[in-house]
Amino acid sequence: MFDFGQMHLPEFHFNPPPTKKSKLRKTGMALAGSSPPIAAAAKFVVVGGGIAGVTCAEQLAIHFPSEDILLVTASPVIKAVTNFKQVSKTLEEFDVEEQPSTILEKRFPNIKVLESGVKQLKTTEHCILTEDGNQYKYEKLCLCAGAKPKLISEGNPYVLGIRDTDSAQEFQKQLAKAKRITIVGNGGIALELVYEIEGCEVIWAIKDKAIGNAFFDAGAAEFLTSELLSKKSDVKITCKRTRYTIEESEKEASAIANAGNLGSALGPDWHEGLNLKGTKEFSHKVHIETMCEIKKIYHLEEFKQLKKTSLPFPKDCQDKSTDKDTWPVYVELTNEKIYGCDFIVSATGVIPNIKPFLDGNNFMLGEDGGLKVDDHMHTSLPNIYAAGDICTASWQPSPVWQQMRLWTQARQMGNYAAKCMIADTLGDSIDMDFSFELFAHVTKFFNYKVVLLGKYNAQGLGLDHELMLRCTKGQEYVKVVMQNGRMMGAILIGETDLEETFENLILNQMNLSAYGEDLLDPNIDIEDYFD
Repeated sequence: MFDFGQMHLPEFHFNPPPTKKSKLRKTGMALAGSSPPIAAAAKFVVVGGGIAGVTCAEQLAIHFPSEDILLVTASPVIKAVTNFKQVSKTLEEFDVEEQPSTILEKRFPNIKVLESGVKQLKTTEHCILTEDGNQYKYEKLCLCAGAKPKLISEGNPYVLGIRDTDSAQEFQKQLAKAKRITIVGNGGIALELVYEIEGCEVIWAIKDKAIGNAFFDAGAAEFLTSELLSKKSDVKITCKRTRYTIEESEKEASAIANAGNLGSALGPDWHEGLNLKGTKEFSHKVHIETMCEIKKIYHLEEFKQLKKTSLPFPKDCQDKSTDKDTWPVYVELTNEKIYGCDFIVSATGVIPNIKPFLDGNNFMLGEDGGLKVDDHMHTSLPNIYAAGDICTASWQPSPVWQQMRLWTQARQMGNYAAKCMIADTLGDSIDMDFSFELFAHVTKFFNYKVVLLGKYNAQGLGLDHELMLRCTKGQEYVKVVMQNGRMMGAILIGETDLEETFENLILNQMNLSAYGEDLLDPNIDIEDYFD
C-alpha cells in the first residue's frame, strides 16, 4: 500500500530569523492593504516535487553547495530516483521512491523544501506567490509542476482519475467493493491496470484499433493481448520501491492543508504494493471495446427514468451476470453499447499543469498545451526554465528522438535543465545533452520487459520505411523500423538482449542493406556482426 511519510515543514516557511548558514534572505515588510511580504529570496527556485523537479534541485545543490535551493511542492512527499543504472549509452533504469522531504534535506543541506502549491507567478517581480500567502523571490526559476489527468467527466463521483498517491489509494478502496469497473483510455496506466486487477470484471474502452497505441504497433498489441486474456503468471519482476507510513491523523492533516493541490505523479511501478482486488474469486476478466469512446454517463436513477437497457459482461460463462443487474453508474459508448459498472476509471492521458503560472504572463505554449522550451530548457520568458511533463520541447529534434511524457524523460529534462541553469549562471556554453540524441525507454507491461528505441512506431517517417519482425508467442516480440537501409527504431518485448546492439545501429546509422533478414535471425548472434 502506498503510504505517506511524515512531512516536516522547513524552518523558513515560518519566517525564522536568518542564520549565518542560510542564504535565503528575508526581505520586505507588509503594509496595510499591500501585497504579502517576501518570505525569502533564493538564487534558484524549483517548483514541483516530482522526478524532474527533484532531479533539477539535486543537481543545482551539488554545483552550488553554498547557495540555498528552494523546492516548492504541493505534495507532502517528493519523488526520488534510486538504484539508477545506465544500461547503455541512452537506456537507463531506475526506481522511483516516495520520500518525506526531510530525507532530501538531510542529503542536501542546502535544499529547503516548502510544502505549498503555487498560486501565482509574478515574472516582472521575479517572485512566486504560494497558497499559504507567502512570496518568494528568485533569480532563476525552473517550473517542473508536471501534468494533471484529463478526466472524461469533471465532478462526477463515479469517475476516478489516477495520477498521484492519493488517487491510487482511493482507487484501491473503491475497487475492494467492486464487481465490475469500466476503464477508459489506452496509455500506460490503463495498460497496467487491466493486467493487475483481479476479482473484478473490467470493461476496457479504447479509441484505437489495438491496445497500447502510444507504445505498440498492431503486432505487438496482439502479442500482449493474448497474454492479457490468458491466465496470469504468478511470477513477477521484482519491484524494489520502498514505502513508509505515518499516523492517520497526520495524513488527514496534510490532506486538509493541501486540498485541491495535485500531488506528483505516480512512479513506474505505482501498482506494486497495492491490493488491486475486487469482490469476486477469479484472476482477471477483461473485455475490450475498441474504436470507441464514452458517449454518455448515466447515474442509476437517470438510467431507470430513461428506461435504458444494458449488456451483460461478454463471454461470461461462470458468473451469470445479466443485464437485469443494477449498477450505480452506466456508460454508453459511441458504438451504442451500454454497460453498467460500480465506477469508471478515466485514464485518457494528462495535460500540462500550467494554469498557476499563466495569469499575467505571456508564455509561449505548444500545441499540446505545454510551456515551450528551447534546446537549453528556457521558456519564452527570461530566467524561467521548465522540465518534465509541463514543458513542450520546441527545438529541432534529432531524427530518432521524440518527446513523450515518461519518467525517463522527466529525469533527463530535470537534469539537463539544471545544467543549463548552472551554465547560464557561470556564463558558460553547454552542448545539448546526449540523452536527446535517441529516444530510449525501458519499462514493463503485462510482466514483459519492453524496450522502445528511436522511431519505434515509424513516427514521422511516412510510407518510406519497411518493417522487419520476429515473434515467438509467449516469449518475445522484436520489430525493427528500417529506412533506406538504416535502422530508425525498434520495439523489443521480452528478454531479447538486443537493446544495446540496436541502440548502436540506430545511433551510428550504418547501412544494413547487406545483412537483410539476418538481422533478426535467432540462430545468428547479431552482436558478433558488430563487435
